[in-house]
This record gives sequence, C-alpha cells and structure tokens, in this order.
Amino acid sequence: MTISINNQTFTDNSNDANINTTFVCSKTNKQYKENAKSNGCTHFINSNELKNYFNFEKIKIIGITGTNGKTTTAAAIYSMLLDLGYKVALQGTRGFFINDERLEDYTLTTPVQLGNFEHIQKAIDNGCDFFVMEVSSHSISQNRIEGLNFELKVHTNITQDHLDYHKTLQEYIDVKNSFFNDDSKKLINKDDPKIKFNMKNGFAYGLDNNATYKVQAYNFNMGMNVAVQYFQEMVNFSSTLVGLFNVYNMTAAIAAVHIVTNKPLQDICDTLENFAGVSGRMEIVNYDPFIVVDFAHTPDAMKKVFDSFLDKEIIVVFGAGGNRDRTKRPAMGRVANEYAKHIFITADNPRFEDPDTICEDILSGMNDKEKITLDLNRKSAISQAIQKAKEFKNPVVLVLGKGDEENQIIYDQKLPFSDQKVIMEILGE
Repeated sequence: MTISINNQTFTDNSNDANINTTFVCSKTNKQYKENAKSNGCTHFINSNELKNYFNFEKIKIIGITGTNGKTTTAAAIYSMLLDLGYKVALQGTRGFFINDERLEDYTLTTPVQLGNFEHIQKAIDNGCDFFVMEVSSHSISQNRIEGLNFELKVHTNITQDHLDYHKTLQEYIDVKNSFFNDDSKKLINKDDPKIKFNMKNGFAYGLDNNATYKVQAYNFNMGMNVAVQYFQEMVNFSSTLVGLFNVYNMTAAIAAVHIVTNKPLQDICDTLENFAGVSGRMEIVNYDPFIVVDFAHTPDAMKKVFDSFLDKEIIVVFGAGGNRDRTKRPAMGRVANEYAKHIFITADNPRFEDPDTICEDILSGMNDKEKITLDLNRKSAISQAIQKAKEFKNPVVLVLGKGDEENQIIYDQKLPFSDQKVIMEILGE
C-alpha cells in the first residue's frame, strides 16, 4: 500500500518504492527491502518508526477485539458517540465511515499499518474526536496496529476461530490476550474464562461475575430491556436487538462510551434506543415466515444465535468457508444437530476447496441424518428452508454464515450473492 500525507509518500510495497518514497519495513515485508533499493528507494524506516511522522494526539482511538461481537459493539459505540454530539470515524469489516458517511466499502477487519494510519489521518482532517476500530487477531499477530496508542481496548469474547492461520487454539487465545498486556485502559468481559489481561487501568462488564458494569436484570420483550449497576448507580437501557450475546455487546458499548467520555451513564444508555443494529447481524428479514440472517460462522456464534430462539422451531441454513479452519466444521454440525428441527447444509464461500468435502466435514459431527438436507445451491437451500417452515407451528428460519456479504466466493471469483436479496426474491416468487 502507498499513501501520501503531509507531502511525504510512504509505501510497504517494494514494487512501488522509488527515489521519492519512504519504504516502511515491517514483519511481513522486510525480505523485500533489497527489491525496494533496486527500484531506486533510498529512504527506509522500520514500522515502529512510522508513528514519528504523524501526530495522533488530537484523536482518541478505541479498539475492539474478540471472536464474535466486534462489528456490532463497534457500530453501537460509533452510533452513541455520534448521538452524543461527537465527530467519529469507524473502521471495520463493513468499511470505513466518518460522521455517518461511508467512505470505503467492505474491507479487511483491520487494514495494514499504512491503511490504519491513512484512515486515522483522514479522521483527524475531518475533525473527529474518536476513531473506533475493529482489531482482528491477524492484525495483532502481524503488527498491523503497531504505533497506535489506544484510549481504550475492548474485549468481547474468545472462542475458536481462524485456526487455519493460528494453528492451535492456544496460540489464537494468546494472540488475543496479548492485546491487553499493556497499561492502557481496557474493558474486559468478566464472564469469559479465556481472557488474561494486565489489570492496571482495567474495567469489566458481565452478567454472571462481579464487574464494574454489572447486568443485574434483563428481559426480551420486543427487543431487550436491561438493568446495569455501576457501583451504587443503577441505569436501564432498551434496544430492538435480541439475543443474550447482544446484552453483552450493548453493555460493552455503553461501558466503553462511559469510560471515554465520562458523560452521565443514563444519558449514554438513552442514546442506544437510536441504534438499530448492523445489517447481517441478527437481522430480521421477514416476519411471516419469520426469517433471520446472521453472520455466525463459528460453533459458539451459532449456539448463541440458537439460544436466542429456544421458544421456536429452528430451521437452519448454513455452510462453512473453504480454505479456512477445518476443525470447527464438525462442531458447527454438532451444535446445529442439537438445536435445529431441520438443517440445510449448503455452500458458503467455498473458494478453492471442494464444497462436497466441506459438507462432509460438517456432517462428520452430526448423528441425526434424518433431519438433514444437503443442497450446495445456496439459493435452492434457502428456498427449501422457507418451504419447510410451513410444516411447523412456530418456526424461525435462520440463514447463517454470510451476514451482509454481497458475494459468494468460488475459486478466486466473487459472484454476486446476498442472503437478504435472495430471501426477498424467493418470497416475491
């Protein structure tokens, strides 16, 4: 990537390096330094020096990491800060936003280091007070967030994911936990047994364990209504979102905004009513039949979605991404087998992997084959699921895995495909 800021051009791509650029040597590109020299580049800095060329003191950076909940929590923080009158930027899976305007579409959860610096500088140039960003395990491992001073680091949860990259669950856990080793302010999910952190400047939220922000009561009635205790103060918030995991996400968001602004906690809670959630995250696409789309693509995320509909007869459509962690596939099958009345296993971004092999991996964790339908055509699988719902008295059709993605990735091609649009087409037919 190449960026030009303050009359200086920086690049991490040796092919773009020349006499007029500064080549930023990082953990992932240092082996290409000689190539940059051969292209005429004479000015080199290490990635840990890049921060010396920028002044980020004018903006407060909030980073959210965790296996699940990053996107929703970050979006809620962004929404509430805007409602409180601040100027705010948001960077994450869904793109790059400044003050309610989307400047870039879908991207990496966390860009490369130069991408982060460019976005933060744009936020400063637009007068932003806060920069809210999702922080992936890949970005921590690859030092993409090097040089950033976080005003607050937020932890949602740690469950199995990305073992295609991290190799072992313990390595993945250690990488996530390393984000919380320093002395910066941090907000921790106290109910997550896998989190380890530096307690200095630590705050906590939770439902089961004592925490700075402790959920004392909640109910789900046309959304959620939640009571939170902060020392001797009791506050309440309401949201149209559903699911116990969203109680965690919204509590984390409220606590984070409180920590970075010190505004009255109830005033912060009141702004949450304006947050409608994130497209593709527990998104109700239709009420009759009741159809929900969610991004859940790990066993834990799927379980949390299923737990939100225990009063209904669950029909689920899902698959698993190709060329990604294979070990989670049987576990995804097991959790679907446990909760669903009928299961449609289908394609979900197979990439360069044989879709049949992916489905076999999922099926290996399932014992009740009678309630399983295999259909690699995702539109057909969704259509059959909607028809199947007619056989039940109180059904919900859960279409999981892709969320608000607009494409189906087959080999190296991105073919247009949106679960929401496909559902509406089927209902229209």
